[in-house]
Amino acid sequence: MQQAICFPDLSARPFRLSVERQMQASPSTLYQAWTQQMDRWFAAPGSVLMKAEVNAVFFWEAVGGGIRHPHYGRFLRLEPDRLIEMTWLTGAGGTKGAETVLTVELVPEGSGTLLKLTHAGFMDQESCDQHKEAWPHVLAQLDERMSQA
Repeated sequence: MQQAICFPDLSARPFRLSVERQMQASPSTLYQAWTQQMDRWFAAPGSVLMKAEVNAVFFWEAVGGGIRHPHYGRFLRLEPDRLIEMTWLTGAGGTKGAETVLTVELVPEGSGTLLKLTHAGFMDQESCDQHKEAWPHVLAQLDERMSQA
């Protein structure tokens, strides 16, 4: 398994959150959503530059209220159908330029998946709280869009 060339030092940025959600989609479908189909559920169509490989950088933008929200990062760990770990960097109103670390664990449960998301390395409690409020809505959208035929 390939190792990330440089893992972010989060020691000066201790703010983190965790969210869990029971998803209808399979681990395989959700893994593909995070690594190959970001524009199906999160990113603006046509804005995704992404290759699912450790150390590969990615870019996409989300658009909300007519405002662009660029997202940048790189993959740190990939375990097909089990785990995605990536850096996650956005601007004002997001991570405020901090290279945070997003870990998504996919645990088979019944006919679906228990998705465990941890987002760490925020610069302040405000950014952490904003993401803690947003992630459940984002995961609900992921569940809805990836469960559609």
